[in-house]
Amino acid sequence: MAHRAGGRERGAAPGDPRDPGALAYLRDYELLVNSVPFPSAVFDHRWDVVLANSAFDALFGEVGAHPTAMPDDNFLRFVLFHPDAGRVLGDHEASWCLPMLAHFARAVEEHPKDGVLQSVRREIARDPIMEAAYRQGLPHWLRAVGQRAVEHDGSVRPLRHPDPRWGHTHCRVVGATPRALEGMGYRHLTLVLRERPRRAPHGSRRHLRAVPAGG
Repeated sequence: MAHRAGGRERGAAPGDPRDPGALAYLRDYELLVNSVPFPSAVFDHRWDVVLANSAFDALFGEVGAHPTAMPDDNFLRFVLFHPDAGRVLGDHEASWCLPMLAHFARAVEEHPKDGVLQSVRREIARDPIMEAAYRQGLPHWLRAVGQRAVEHDGSVRPLRHPDPRWGHTHCRVVGATPRALEGMGYRHLTLVLRERPRRAPHGSRRHLRAVPAGG
């Protein structure tokens, strides 16, 4: 199957691409993803982006080109390897990189013969800092924070949006994967942005007034 919100084609997805029912479901699901006002995307087990909306593209619209780690191609590679990832994803190491490494470790365990995941593993091994984080830092972090901190759904994480209306803010990661989508090997995540509180106009602050004594 070749599928991507906005009309751009994606690579082959898990499952049987010849299943007309699955294709019809994904085309309708694309309409749902596009209707979400916040950055929203569907990923496969490798974190390849299957569907994504315009808000997702806008969030990462200012990152530079990279041959293998663009956010609308593979989100795992973007988080781990793109030099601009920390410009968008706040508290990059603790809030984004370590949870993604934990998900990657789980994916490798569940799909040990997956060539794409193995290529990511080799790329991690070539980077001494990333390899140390994977082999030593990740187990220590998991013991300290617990397995619950790994899950994306429900977590609140900092980010920087290029739109000044959002700017430096936080997002609530919301996972909403229906059974049919999960059965195809996909997951759906939405980053619900928290708008920054607006400052009151100058001179509009309320002042306490003297209250006359009764009598």
